[in-house]
Amino acid sequence: MLPTIEWKKDRVVMIDQRKLPEEEVYVEFTDYNQVAEAVEKMIIRGAPAIGVAAGYGVALGLLRIEKEENLDEEFDRIYRRLERTRPTARNLFWSLERMKKTLEENKRLSLAQLKQRMIQEAMDIEREDIETNKKIGFWGKDLVKDGQSVLTHCNAGSLGTAGYGTALGVVRAAFQEGKKIQVYADETRPFLQGARLTCWELDRENIPVTLITDNTAGFLMQKGMISVVMTGADRIAKNGDIANKIGTYTIAVLAKENNLPFYVAAPSNTIDFNVAEGKDIPIEERDPQEVREIRGRCLTLPRVRVKNPAFDITPAKYISAIITEKGIVRPPYEKNLKG
Repeated sequence: MLPTIEWKKDRVVMIDQRKLPEEEVYVEFTDYNQVAEAVEKMIIRGAPAIGVAAGYGVALGLLRIEKEENLDEEFDRIYRRLERTRPTARNLFWSLERMKKTLEENKRLSLAQLKQRMIQEAMDIEREDIETNKKIGFWGKDLVKDGQSVLTHCNAGSLGTAGYGTALGVVRAAFQEGKKIQVYADETRPFLQGARLTCWELDRENIPVTLITDNTAGFLMQKGMISVVMTGADRIAKNGDIANKIGTYTIAVLAKENNLPFYVAAPSNTIDFNVAEGKDIPIEERDPQEVREIRGRCLTLPRVRVKNPAFDITPAKYISAIITEKGIVRPPYEKNLKG
């Protein structure tokens, strides 16, 4: 299990996911603004991991407050800064809302005691995420049969969570059960989370993985080389529509055309019951430079216009089942999904 993020005394430590797979570098943060920037710059990414980072960001911010009378004003500043980081990730807002509730319920404590209580709450969010992911793996592993091949998109493993993973947690659980599984990992342009992160994770655990370009998936499906598609989600609407890394919708349509099951693995706190349909989910637009270049190497002319949405929406009709820590949910999602 990889130490994606952890609390150490009075600071937060993260693995810098931008450096992988060439370098395994850990960075320390002592200020909530640093945590916010780490989320924005994708030092840490993946909806569950972002939620954990938000909890620790709040704890760091409160740790620097010296006067109790400044508590409400400072907390609001911390909250507003962190909520602006990644607008699509539901887990970010879920975590911030949980930290706010904990603050309100414990204002009777002294400032020193309150700080420790908030640190503990953030640590609980991290611990619970790992437990949740293992439960997702437990429920989902029976959907992957011995000898099958699984197509994944982006990275929904240990690096995208506090540990173990969601979509890759299902793969991991099936593999640990002794099933012979072949994983095909989409490279996932433009940030290459599949190529850099998913392959790195699976290689470390000796789970067979083959890297493919994003536009190879349909061909492999057509050739009968893919058995199951398994992805994560950054937000799930009330009706079962999901927002996930850009390109997910394309794969879902291809899976439907080729009569393949398309599964989504995500914790229940990714479900947003305040959003009726996927069209209402805010989609983050990323820096055009992520498309114009790769690690400083120019791919096109600087003057070429770029559209770079980080996520797309996969309608519920393409999703065979959603796996949460509470079990496997099948259509109709509006009736069967529960928080």
